[in-house]
Amino acid sequence: MKAQKIRVILADDHPVYRDGLRQLLAVDQELELVGETDNGRDALDLARRESADVLLLDVDMPRLNGVDVARERLRDQDAFEIVFLTMHREEDLFNEALNLEVKGYVLKDSAAADIRQAVHAVAAGRPYLSPALAEFMMTRARETRTLAARKPGLEELTASELRILKRIASDRTSKEIAAELGLSVRTVDNHRANICAKLGLHGSHALLKFAFENRSRF
Repeated sequence: MKAQKIRVILADDHPVYRDGLRQLLAVDQELELVGETDNGRDALDLARRESADVLLLDVDMPRLNGVDVARERLRDQDAFEIVFLTMHREEDLFNEALNLEVKGYVLKDSAAADIRQAVHAVAAGRPYLSPALAEFMMTRARETRTLAARKPGLEELTASELRILKRIASDRTSKEIAAELGLSVRTVDNHRANICAKLGLHGSHALLKFAFENRSRF
């Protein structure tokens, strides 16, 4: 049986760079470009309409930037994966991508083979990071270990509680988190209370303060 190709949507608002990406994808017989666009809103719509496996997306896009596309994808639980393409070597942006469950993060000046490898990896459910950004991942891992030693309860959080903590760190209200995760506001508030108990946080703003200060560490 012939293997099914990986369905890719390409989104970049620079025509010359997008042409180059189109050509590098075309040489890989396991990839199928099923749509392309120059803005984030159409990229999201195309990925949904074409049942894409991977959205190869420039972070800096008009109408809807990459972070907002990733946020909507996470909220609506879309099945496609995202590879961020960026010129930025910014640790905050990298951590935001991870918190939004973006599996691929590639610098735009990476070799063509790296970009194709990123598409294959995320389509298979594996993360991919440009080698040049490995230091960010090492820093994040080191800070996570330090925080876990200071707050042992962090390792006791369930997957649901950790998802909610990440969204609190992105300044989401209980109502917004409930809408994104398909939960009731009461359920989200119960999770927040459990997180506070496990982390030993007290006071009305303690959880929000903790989440903001440690957003790159969980």
